[in-house]
Amino acid sequence: MAQDLQDTITLNNGLAMPQVGLGVFKMTDEAEAVSAIQFALRTGYRLIDTAAIYENEQSVGRAVKESGISRDEVFLTSKVWNSDQGYDQTLKAFETSLNKLQTHYMDLYLIHWPGTDKYKETWRALERLYSEGAVKAIGVCNFQTYHLEELLADCNEVPAINQIENHPYLTQEELREYCQNHNIVVEAWSPIARNKLIHEPTLNHLAKKYNKSVSQIILRWHLQNGTVVIPKSVQPERIQENSSLFDFQLSLEDMKNISALNKEERFGPHPDQFHIGFE
Repeated sequence: MAQDLQDTITLNNGLAMPQVGLGVFKMTDEAEAVSAIQFALRTGYRLIDTAAIYENEQSVGRAVKESGISRDEVFLTSKVWNSDQGYDQTLKAFETSLNKLQTHYMDLYLIHWPGTDKYKETWRALERLYSEGAVKAIGVCNFQTYHLEELLADCNEVPAINQIENHPYLTQEELREYCQNHNIVVEAWSPIARNKLIHEPTLNHLAKKYNKSVSQIILRWHLQNGTVVIPKSVQPERIQENSSLFDFQLSLEDMKNISALNKEERFGPHPDQFHIGFE
């Protein structure tokens, strides 16, 4: 478990991945995005998570390049969008993302959503990119257990990551257990549930007990579950706050109390119903 911001989790291929990173969803203003990313890098963040559909890979590339931090010290993730799925289209989409990020390789490349029928072809393209060394690890997002079962029955490389919506109202315990049993690291998007749990009594009680914010309590819960987190913010004070997670530890009882808040409540789309871009 991470003890500071640059500590890592080891993926199933031996690659070290920071356990805490910065998500950049909805950071569409280039100046604001570059400023936020560079502040995060100065604070000690080394994982930046973007995607083709976020339309800010260029900002990420610029921020890293101008930060003065060596490229090999920054862990860059991007994702292939739904409309680019399929073998040839994925290879082209990857090149486009690489150019926008101004880099020669990616650390992690993910399938953004499973859709219905193209993800195996897309995965073959990711396996090729991985075998050629263009990307250091490959994985998926929003895959349910049955998607993973179908993929594992037919793949050469087991996904290193499954990035899913995960927070105290959506603990996804069965899916997380499946991933753990198959050596797939879970990464949480929307890890603090878009700040919608700010008034949750249990979390407020724990925030007072540990003298931390509700967000810090939730993020610490994720870390102790072995989950990678990528909270998004453009505010320097929030970026700083989201990184101050290493001077306290939740008790086993408090971990259980947080997990007991599960309501199977999503704030994003359900993977089985999300087909935007596939049509």
